[in-house]
Amino acid sequence: LSPSLQSSRTARSEEDRDSLWDAWGSWSECSRTCGGGASYSLRRCLSSKTCEGRNIRYRTCSNVDCPPEAGDFRAQQCSAHNDVKYQGQFYEWLPVSNDPDNPCSLKCQAKGTTLVVELAPKVLDGTRCYTESLDMCISGLCQIVGCDRQLGSAIKEDNCGVCNGDGSTCRLVRGQYKSQLSASKLEDTVVAIPYGSRHVRVVLKGPDHLYLETKTLQGVKGENSLSSTGSFLMDNSSIDFQKFPDKEILRISGPLTADFTVKIRYAAEADSSVQFIFYQPIIHRWRETDFFPCSASCGGGYQLTSAECFDLRSNRVVADQYCHYYPENIKPKPKLQECNLDPCPASDGYKQIMPYDLYHPLPRWESTPWTACSSSCGGGIQSRSVSCVEEDIQGHISPVEEWKCMYTPKMPVVQPCNIFDCPKWLAQEWSPCTVTCGQGLRYRVVLCIDHRGMHTGGCSPKTKPHIKEECIIPTPCYKPKEKVPVEAKLPWYKQAQELEEGAVVSEEPSFIPEAWSACSVTCGVGSQMRLVKCQVLLSFSQSVADLPIDECEGPKPVSQRACYSGPCSGEATEYNPEETDLMYGSLQEFDELYDWEYEGFTQCSESCGGGVQEAVVTCLNKQTREIADEMLCITSRRPPQLLKACNLEPCPPR
Repeated sequence: LSPSLQSSRTARSEEDRDSLWDAWGSWSECSRTCGGGASYSLRRCLSSKTCEGRNIRYRTCSNVDCPPEAGDFRAQQCSAHNDVKYQGQFYEWLPVSNDPDNPCSLKCQAKGTTLVVELAPKVLDGTRCYTESLDMCISGLCQIVGCDRQLGSAIKEDNCGVCNGDGSTCRLVRGQYKSQLSASKLEDTVVAIPYGSRHVRVVLKGPDHLYLETKTLQGVKGENSLSSTGSFLMDNSSIDFQKFPDKEILRISGPLTADFTVKIRYAAEADSSVQFIFYQPIIHRWRETDFFPCSASCGGGYQLTSAECFDLRSNRVVADQYCHYYPENIKPKPKLQECNLDPCPASDGYKQIMPYDLYHPLPRWESTPWTACSSSCGGGIQSRSVSCVEEDIQGHISPVEEWKCMYTPKMPVVQPCNIFDCPKWLAQEWSPCTVTCGQGLRYRVVLCIDHRGMHTGGCSPKTKPHIKEECIIPTPCYKPKEKVPVEAKLPWYKQAQELEEGAVVSEEPSFIPEAWSACSVTCGVGSQMRLVKCQVLLSFSQSVADLPIDECEGPKPVSQRACYSGPCSGEATEYNPEETDLMYGSLQEFDELYDWEYEGFTQCSESCGGGVQEAVVTCLNKQTREIADEMLCITSRRPPQLLKACNLEPCPPR
């Protein structure tokens, strides 16, 4: 058969098949009045034989949100059985949602009991299959529904909640908070999550507790202590909270109907950490204006559009810097069009006032550069002068009257600047005690952190937390009581070092120190060095692989320590109390005068694609703040290595 003949027969057979059916009937009434329901249409088979295809079709309807007081549709169906006895007893029935085996059966739980009963084999058409999905049950089967509310549609919402969107109307916010205990502080703010945010997830690890504060757009405030596990509503936002002995998890699918503030309430001396992630809506967006009035009343003129920054929450125009805050926002360019092209009457001279054409640009606003900000952080003000100028055909620019530029708004002459928070000190966790018994020292890193979480300068030295303090290990050292920390006492310093436990390579990345080098001096106090690697045991090959340092967790073992090689110049090998006090007294003075401190970071190891920077550690004279020989800090424990990521932007293609 020829292809044309075969295709005509196929088309005719399909036509014959469809002709066996009567026309589709009218659509039924919607199964719901709101929240998304289902409607059906029927057709009749006109043949005495079986017709191919289905005699019923469905579509969605009533796709408008229900008012909050309407309640859950599945819950309404369960409560309809409250006045019907079950096994001779009345119960108050609550819905059991998200059944993975049969989501479209009506399973309900008797309130206050563990009794779960299937009260109907099918829920009503239009009931959601799952609480977090638009898919709906129709005739007892779960049907896929896209975000466009159409049956069988695979269209999904993006992370911003926009149906079939590209994710450009929101931004991902993620971060971490570490608690910093103080005697005067019982609570602290973890993060503020603005109205409209979605997919909120907050995880606390540690002994402290989370709680929530809210503020609606109308200024109404609320609070929830999050005292127990469960799901609940707060300002019409559904919240899921899980409480464990050493962890708390908070989830809010959103969009938030108020501004939420996540706070932490301190419960113990141990530190806690909080990780958070959410999608924040870009609430300030550029909006193109209508065309401004024509530059001429007749004879041909021009008019322009502009762009204004619009607050989507308050539905009002705000200052441009709010839109400049989001790098995703690109200000639209002005559009220009001709206008009032009718010839001017001989008596009308207005056209002569503004004789602009394609070769004679419109007057425009010009501004001087902004002045320096009045404050380097915490909010300041800067100003500039703005004037109306005109450019002639030769390109010469001259000032003109301001009314000639009024076809576009005048640029602001004052604006806020440096509205970010000032740098503040951030204290890291304390290191382990430097000794295994008795009295020793412990250290911590204290960094000056800016509003982006980056290491910077500018913090007040007067408010800097101390980086070293004494610590006591309750294990007795079995030696005479001493006046200063054990680590500064030379006869027992070596003893404390020898108590360090060796590390063995395992299948988990771990720090593996090599053997100490020989002491740098043959007598007196010197130093020893060793290499500390991050290594892992490859189980399949039983070989050891070196990893980048940041792959290992926990404190890195020290790579330098003091050593004592015995007395110099023929001194006795044992000290009498007077000699001991003289030698240790001088070391104690060094300890009080010199100390290690972080002094900025090295250059990034990579120019793009992600690299690392290492904190530079120097020995400083604490009185003069001058850099000293490292040997003068030998009685202080060198602080741990500190790395940070840098140049994370992707490398350009070659």
